[in-house]
Amino acid sequence: MSFWNRVFQLQRQKIDPWLSARNTLGLALPLGAGIALGNIPAALTAAIGALNVSYSDSHDPYILRARRMLAASALVSGAVFAGAICGNHHLLSIPIAGAWAFAAGMLVALSTTAADLGIISLVTLVVFAAKPLPIVSAALSALFALCGALIQTILSLAFWPIRRYAPERNALAALYMGLARAAVAAHDVFQPPLASEESTQAQTALASLAGDYSINGERYRSLLSQAERNRLALFALLRLRVRIAREVPESQANRLLDDYLQSAAKVLEAIGSELLTPERKTPAEQERAIMRSIAEQLRAQCADGGPALAGMLVDARVQVDALNGQFRSAWDLAAHATPSGMADFARDEVRRPWHLRLSGTLATLRANLSLRSAACRHAIRLAVCVALGDAVGRGFGLHRSYWLPMTVAIVLKPDFASTFSRGVLRLAGTFLGLIFSTALFHVLPAAPGAQAAAIIALMFVLRCWGPANYGILVVAVTGMVVLLLAMAGVSPKEVIVARGINTAIGGVIALAAYWLWPTWERPRLQDTMAQMLDAYREYFHLIREGYIQTGASFEYALDRARLAARRARSNLEASFDRLRAEPGAGPPPPPGIMASSHRLIHAIMALEAGLKGSRPAPARPAFRRFADDVEVTLHSLAGALRGSPLARADLPDLREDHYALSHSGDPAAERYALVNVETDRVTNSLNTMSEELLKWIESTASPAEANPVR
Repeated sequence: MSFWNRVFQLQRQKIDPWLSARNTLGLALPLGAGIALGNIPAALTAAIGALNVSYSDSHDPYILRARRMLAASALVSGAVFAGAICGNHHLLSIPIAGAWAFAAGMLVALSTTAADLGIISLVTLVVFAAKPLPIVSAALSALFALCGALIQTILSLAFWPIRRYAPERNALAALYMGLARAAVAAHDVFQPPLASEESTQAQTALASLAGDYSINGERYRSLLSQAERNRLALFALLRLRVRIAREVPESQANRLLDDYLQSAAKVLEAIGSELLTPERKTPAEQERAIMRSIAEQLRAQCADGGPALAGMLVDARVQVDALNGQFRSAWDLAAHATPSGMADFARDEVRRPWHLRLSGTLATLRANLSLRSAACRHAIRLAVCVALGDAVGRGFGLHRSYWLPMTVAIVLKPDFASTFSRGVLRLAGTFLGLIFSTALFHVLPAAPGAQAAAIIALMFVLRCWGPANYGILVVAVTGMVVLLLAMAGVSPKEVIVARGINTAIGGVIALAAYWLWPTWERPRLQDTMAQMLDAYREYFHLIREGYIQTGASFEYALDRARLAARRARSNLEASFDRLRAEPGAGPPPPPGIMASSHRLIHAIMALEAGLKGSRPAPARPAFRRFADDVEVTLHSLAGALRGSPLARADLPDLREDHYALSHSGDPAAERYALVNVETDRVTNSLNTMSEELLKWIESTASPAEANPVR
């Protein structure tokens, strides 16, 4: 897709009429109540609170949505109070605006939603700083804004949500069901590969999640990645089944493979059913036990079979072991991919210590407080530009100068495409919105009720189509602002002229800042990815030493390594987003790379939690070998990203290592059981990531290079 298509395309998946209707009602209620009670200033303040908090609304599980929207309510009301108090003091308001801008910029490290909330609160601060109030009036304004925000929050939590991710979940379910049918169908080499149509449909359905780095988004991408690996392994196993039947017709291996494929089909069907109608129970446990038993019998066949059979049986056993691990991973993902599973996961995540949460807010922000962090560099740039814009507006005495730093805050983003497109669309949308507002005032009666109705209509447009196209959002916001100020008694003509001038100056400052300090991701992406793998390897090494040296304490070192891993992951996520938006960026990395790394680090963190949560036990020799090979794999992949030659065959066989590990020691020991489960997840995610990384490195190698991936 071209750069201009990325910038200007309408993204249908972001259009959500039901969510927009809910948010519009949240704005209409305080606005209507204020008009009915004859207190328009209070109504406007409450409506602003509802509007700003509506950007934090979503279809996430209730527990996550409630925490996010309540935090947004507190932040917006705090911004109202702080802005109204500090507006009387120019020397105080400028550094406060700069500091708030830095904090808003740091929220990029958390998520797009958090970053948007930071910018909204910054805009709120700047706007209310333009009209200073006594402390009592400022407190009342903050209270009104909080009431509007809480109304929006209550509506979000009270209305049963339209299920999010339903199309993606249905497409994945169809893919797993298709694989189940293919596992027991007659194999025809002249037909398309297994479940090709279902795979294409699932790839298309999940394309919209390419930039979704939430836990849920990565869970769906991981399910797709596991399904694709299942396709390849089943394809190889079916071909081996045909070869064994042709060369050794009466072999016991034929019956074993037939039984295995029958059980595999039932497990795949159970995974697909779980995605559609979750039953919250272990699927086809009997079938999985049969599959494990067949894997053991194939190992015995490898030792006892003749030379004609031995090589094929080794290949079959490798595919069976891989499929068993992939099925365990896919079921775990599917069990948490449904709405009830997401809620269960959210409750489990909340119960964890904050520093061991995968998406812990405080831990992620703490990890990114460094100049090595892309989020921190963006925060510094944003803080400087907002403070500069505020100083220019106040210094030159521009009328309604708060629109100048507001424009800077809204336009300036961490990546080129967003900054450029927002700058252009902000300017164009503002002037179109001003023209629209002028025409609207010639048509609408001056009654507050008519103006409120127009504001409500624009709110629906803003929340429904604004996320899909920034130009539409700016036109709607401009019209709303003019109408809101008109209700407060401000002349529309005065508002229109002031907004046009300040928006133009703010847009120029933002675009100039990016021109003076650009950040291009294409030449840095592979090194950023290698840095993340290095950070994961160092973190894993300390955890491994904690299991081996049972009496030693690595708490301080683990804390530092965990922070470094978080920072590296945040940097890579931001880098992925910027690369996707850059012109001529080349083939993007497969989404499964980040999804697999997400599962990898989650498993590693679970191993760290197990250091304190399980009784010490002597480290098994098989664990040392497994841990060595994990570190070798991470080191080798990082080297390949930096240009060292690497082939898939050069990497250690982690699945074989895990087999040896899981069959050593006392399986009833709490620590051994935990390690067996989490190392299985490490194996699966690292194997998946290795395959996708090596394919991507090969696809990005220039013709002049001497094929770095052998």
